[in-house]
Amino acid sequence: MSERTKVIRWGILGCGAVTELKSGPAYQNTDGFEVVAVMRRDAVKAADYAKRHGINKYYTNADDLINDSEIDAIYIATPPDVHKFYGLKVAAAGKICCIEKPLAPNYQDSLAICTAFATKNIPLFVAYYRRSLPRFEQVKTWLDTDCIGEIRHIRWHLSKPANAKDLSGEYNWRTDTAIASGGYFDDLASHGLDLFTHLLGNIKEVSGLSLNQQGFYSAKDAAVASWLHESGITGSGSWNFGCYEREDKVDIYGSKGKITFSVFENDYLVLTNEHGKTELLIDHPENIQLYHVQQMREDLLGNSKHPSKGLSASHTSWVMDSIMGNL
Repeated sequence: MSERTKVIRWGILGCGAVTELKSGPAYQNTDGFEVVAVMRRDAVKAADYAKRHGINKYYTNADDLINDSEIDAIYIATPPDVHKFYGLKVAAAGKICCIEKPLAPNYQDSLAICTAFATKNIPLFVAYYRRSLPRFEQVKTWLDTDCIGEIRHIRWHLSKPANAKDLSGEYNWRTDTAIASGGYFDDLASHGLDLFTHLLGNIKEVSGLSLNQQGFYSAKDAAVASWLHESGITGSGSWNFGCYEREDKVDIYGSKGKITFSVFENDYLVLTNEHGKTELLIDHPENIQLYHVQQMREDLLGNSKHPSKGLSASHTSWVMDSIMGNL
């Protein structure tokens, strides 16, 4: 960026629940960023959001937001089935973009989005914000400093009971196969799988099985997978969204120790090796995307490289599609 002190003016496309605390305030609280407008199809909800967050303008039409000359960058916070549709519009408008995860419902759409931005040499970020959290930076430090020796295997199990909405049959886009064929797997497993490639490098082989065990909704609710990182590290995972209790546990096994942590729960990171057991509790920021957003600013200034961009997110989409049998 040539004007290193320039304020980058953002528009939020889709100001729903995720933007209330997790992401929206992070853009407002980052030096050099300003949220100048939001868009939501429901005018009453758009106006209410803008008023509560101190934002001057709101739109009910996405094109009006994207083509606003006072906006330099767009954060797409819609459900994933329209990420490609809006992403291509933002690329055509020549504006910086950050898209919520997953980048798209499938690998091919993810590649199409990446190509559109790469062709115009426009920055494309993806909100896999766990790559930027201090909690997981600590895990990466342990790995990079050989605290568990040579890394052999990673294993993740994530499960939770069916919730009240699942049981009631009430509509939920997260379990609508037309929007997210993998259901909660698409929404939740993508976070962990993306984080694992950040910690251990890209995956070169992956296979999986998936199905709908409960019959409560159209999307799948159970999956298992095994994979191989380019480095030779093996991996395995199991995800089930109809179990008796919630469990979220990752184990990374090395030649001289083990690291255990949760992808979603803000609990202890545990390092076990020849020196004994080390437990660390590293809290998340109130606005969990804060470090992710701050690192976008640093990337745009040329001070550092952001860990979550279009290509890395596309790789995660390829992993997801491979597990779901969509390739």
